[in-house]
Amino acid sequence: MKHRVLVVEDNPFGREMLCDWLDLNGFEAEPASNLRDAFAAVRREQPEVVLLDVQLGNDDGLSLAAWMRQDESLCHVPVIAVTAHAMVAEQERMMQAGCNACISKPIEFGLLESQLRKWLAATSAESISLPRET
Repeated sequence: MKHRVLVVEDNPFGREMLCDWLDLNGFEAEPASNLRDAFAAVRREQPEVVLLDVQLGNDDGLSLAAWMRQDESLCHVPVIAVTAHAMVAEQERMMQAGCNACISKPIEFGLLESQLRKWLAATSAESISLPRET
C-alpha cells in the first residue's frame, strides 16, 4: 500500500516536481495549490503526511498545521514544512505552529526521503503500540 502524502504548494513547478518525485518513489501524492484546497483534501481523506509550503501567496500555510493540531483525529499526522525561510527563528515559529520538521528550499531529496520515512515509521509505531496504563 502506498503512503498518502498531501503536497501543499502554490508554485505549480514546485508542486509538480514534488508530486512527480513522490510518485517515482512509491508514495501517493495529492496536490493542493492553496489553503482552501488543502483543508478540503484533509477533510476528504486523511493524509499520512503533509508537505506544507509555509508561504502560500497571501496565506500563511502554518494555519493548516495549527488547525490539524487542534483536531483530535488529525493531531497525529506529521506535517513537514517545506520553505525558503530557513532562519532559526522561522523554524521555531513553524515548530510552534505544529510542524514536526522543516526542510529548506531548494529541496534536498535525500533529506526529504529520510524525513518522510522517519515520520511514517513514528506514526506506524504509535498506532500499533500498546495502550498506556493509567
